[in-house]
Amino acid sequence: MNIDFDCVIVANGLFPSREEILIYLSEVPALVACDGAAESLLSRGFKPTAIVGDLDSLPEEIRYSSVCEVRYSEEQMTNDLTKAVHFAHEKGYKRILILGATGLREDHTLGNISLLTSYIDLFEQVEMMSDFGVFIPMKTSRTFKSQKGQQISIFCITPQVEVTTTGLRWEVTNRRFESWWQGTLNEAIGTEFTISVEGEALLVIYKAFVDCK
Repeated sequence: MNIDFDCVIVANGLFPSREEILIYLSEVPALVACDGAAESLLSRGFKPTAIVGDLDSLPEEIRYSSVCEVRYSEEQMTNDLTKAVHFAHEKGYKRILILGATGLREDHTLGNISLLTSYIDLFEQVEMMSDFGVFIPMKTSRTFKSQKGQQISIFCITPQVEVTTTGLRWEVTNRRFESWWQGTLNEAIGTEFTISVEGEALLVIYKAFVDCK
């Protein structure tokens, strides 16, 4: 398997179960756990290279062990996922995959999805994956690979920006998405699709896995 990422960050949401996702946890060069996810990783046999957060969810036997680097941050204006992302940036990683950031509490899920757009400028590539699909943030016009029939949703964080699509079943031309639901539940008609915006925008594109319609 070709590993496209040099760092995986695992948050304390729904732990992935798809085999093709779990491979990343054992093959990626760096595995960073938000403090609440460290125990889940270790119990499944995955050893993180670092644990980052305010450590309020980290058992003491892990906190004071020598299993890996532990980075404590008492900052309360950001969540543990963002602390882990900034840690990865400081370490020089370029291609980031975030796991375990969705599922369980819906408020955490929505917050983590919206945070993706604030990570764009820190890395060459950043994606968030679950058992059901992948979220990809974007700022400028971009073409995405797809499969025919793949379910696609567009979430616009900057509603004042006009969006145009090509390669989707229900095309959009110079439309402003004023609510998150308005760009959802579209479908790819081929092997790629393009999202075009004027200037810079903040969008999150969701591509469902083809077996999760």
